[in-house]
Amino acid sequence: QVQLVESGGGLVHTGDSLRLSCAASGLTFSNYVMGWFRQAPGKEREFVGRIRRSGNTYYADSVQGRFTISRDNVKNTVYLQMNSLKPEDTAVYFCAARFWSKPINEYDYWGQGTQVTVSS
Repeated sequence: QVQLVESGGGLVHTGDSLRLSCAASGLTFSNYVMGWFRQAPGKEREFVGRIRRSGNTYYADSVQGRFTISRDNVKNTVYLQMNSLKPEDTAVYFCAARFWSKPINEYDYWGQGTQVTVSS
């Protein structure tokens, strides 16, 4: 079965950096657009960014210039490099996979999430 497993979360301070990883298995990774989402306590899940098969990336305005998504199609892993972290970045971060031809909001698979906490 398909599994997406996030790792790398933790407790950091304002201005610190953190890199999240999402290891995928059970799917042909190179056929999927990979996305990152986050959900803060009491808030709805929000889009963070995505990376296409080609490596093309797109980010939410709130993280543009601070976060970078990359992928390794040999290791079947997608990364989220987060720099200049702010307390408002505190959330559970999820990775998701969307088959390349599906509509942009229809992700097929989701990970279990990893907690990121940024203290001020």
